[in-house]
Amino acid sequence: MRANDPIADLLTRIRNAQQAKHEVVSVPASMVKIAVTHILKDEGFIKNYKCIRDRKQGVIKIALKYTDDGQGAIRNISRVSTPSQRIYVGVDKIPYVKNGLGVAILSTPKGVMADREARQLNVGGEHICSVY
Repeated sequence: MRANDPIADLLTRIRNAQQAKHEVVSVPASMVKIAVTHILKDEGFIKNYKCIRDRKQGVIKIALKYTDDGQGAIRNISRVSTPSQRIYVGVDKIPYVKNGLGVAILSTPKGVMADREARQLNVGGEHICSVY
């Protein structure tokens, strides 16, 4: 089955695997998915990830993170901008997710980055997703 929105597919696989208490989830790789996964690791929402090259597209293996009581580190992960309705934000309109406890992931002219970094670099872009 071909996914029309690969980023939504990534987020859904992470959400479903965490709800089912899986330790690792595999996702078909792309440069944007790797960038989003890297931000999730930097912000502490996942343990680690590994890109595995094969003769086709490649795979990203994501190790999910849980608290001591078994709840997932990601409480909510949602897609904001979709292929049919792009949501662009200027640097002054970048949202604060849960008053800074969460992270908004943006696709900017300088690459895919978290909201804090985008504010530091004074750049806006497409609001891909929000995580907390």
